[in-house]
Amino acid sequence: MMLYDTATVAAPVVDTVQALAMTGDLAMGQPPGHSPRTAHLAALVAEADGAGLDGIATARLVALLRWSGSTANAAGFAALLGDDVAGRRAMLDRTLPAGHRLTPANALPLARVHCEVAGDIARMLALPAGVEDGLRHLFEHANGNGLPARLRGDDIPGVVRHVALAGDLEILSRAHGIDTALRLVGRLAGRKYPARLVECIVPHARGWLDASDGAAGVPPATGGAVPLALVADVLELKLPWLAGYSRRVAGLARAAADLAGLPAAQQQCLARAALLHGVGRAAIPNRVWNHAGKLRQAELEQVRRVPYWSARMATRVPGLAGEAHLASHAYERLDGSGCYRGLVHEALAPPHRILAAAAAWAALVAPRPWRAPYAPAAAAALLAAQAGRFDRHAVEAVIAAARTGPAQPQAGPPSSPLSDREADVLRRVSTGAGHAETARALRISTGAVRAHLHGIFDKLGCATRPAATLKALTLGLI
Repeated sequence: MMLYDTATVAAPVVDTVQALAMTGDLAMGQPPGHSPRTAHLAALVAEADGAGLDGIATARLVALLRWSGSTANAAGFAALLGDDVAGRRAMLDRTLPAGHRLTPANALPLARVHCEVAGDIARMLALPAGVEDGLRHLFEHANGNGLPARLRGDDIPGVVRHVALAGDLEILSRAHGIDTALRLVGRLAGRKYPARLVECIVPHARGWLDASDGAAGVPPATGGAVPLALVADVLELKLPWLAGYSRRVAGLARAAADLAGLPAAQQQCLARAALLHGVGRAAIPNRVWNHAGKLRQAELEQVRRVPYWSARMATRVPGLAGEAHLASHAYERLDGSGCYRGLVHEALAPPHRILAAAAAWAALVAPRPWRAPYAPAAAAALLAAQAGRFDRHAVEAVIAAARTGPAQPQAGPPSSPLSDREADVLRRVSTGAGHAETARALRISTGAVRAHLHGIFDKLGCATRPAATLKALTLGLI
């Protein structure tokens, strides 16, 4: 079967799509490789449904990116289910406990956020219009009871039914076995996806599932460039107070590496690694990250796995292997107390040491839900007091870089569609502040905040806060 004769995707976009696929899998409680396997199945379903080559390639891309909006509504799922990662895994497995709080009414705003952000990502990556259309209607059902627009029948993009059926086959067969998966899919025939499509694929399902292990890849590559910062921006929608953090780490790390005399190639790799170093946060529930007190041992073990997932990206996304491997050293410490490898100073090269210092500095000088930001002098003193854990020269280079105000990577245009006041409002709302808190900080009324947000959404072409945050970060507006 020749899937990609008429569809090509730029090489950097391939890396970005694969990185976003892995991030989405982690956020949804799925194992790495779930989205590539689903993409393989979706291509087969699309071909069986008579889709042409473009339709088959579209199905693969939509399947790879269908969870790319999942970080944007993580806070909403955490509020409803307690654990946004495990809760969504149970939702997909159809094992949510009786009495759970997820209903069509409160799922609607979550679906809207997810679909808007996923569709915007496709547009930012300049993917075909059919990919964007499919992502904006991911959860529509054949019988009209889906989300976000309750479309029915032929009004639903065909790729949606291909990806929905492929995704259910992959997840349910892994969770319950193929026989139970086919029974569950059969019950949804005519409701979630057309009955004729289910009848068409059932005879092939076992063989397709057996062949899906190890499936990976997107259409062949051409030229082009896509900022890797998009992966960091999408990840950080999971925790509003984290917005822009990895961009700041990347800017600091690159400037510090320059001051330290590292070669230009190492500087570039270091900046790109900084944009990937937090990808493992997607796998950890929001309640852990938002916890103000001391974490329990089980939670600490979860946090210690964050750099492990960066290392796994090196194998899942070959085009980013060098950056991902370096990123996985962001939390190593000279005395062996870091994670996840527990390396000591002999095993840590200058890029490792600079990345560790830059990540620590950027975290200290930023506000967190449980503390105010450290002043630069206090942050410097705190890092100096941990001389046995951080390299002194790396810390000095990072502090010097911070003083000179390193430019953030992929800076936006010199002109902004937003007024200064609108930028102030968006900056505060994007980092998790409510309307009342924003109004107090800016000394305006809550009505003025709402009016400014309406203007912001109109100018950026957005309908939700996460979508506006993503677009503003990408354009360099905040």
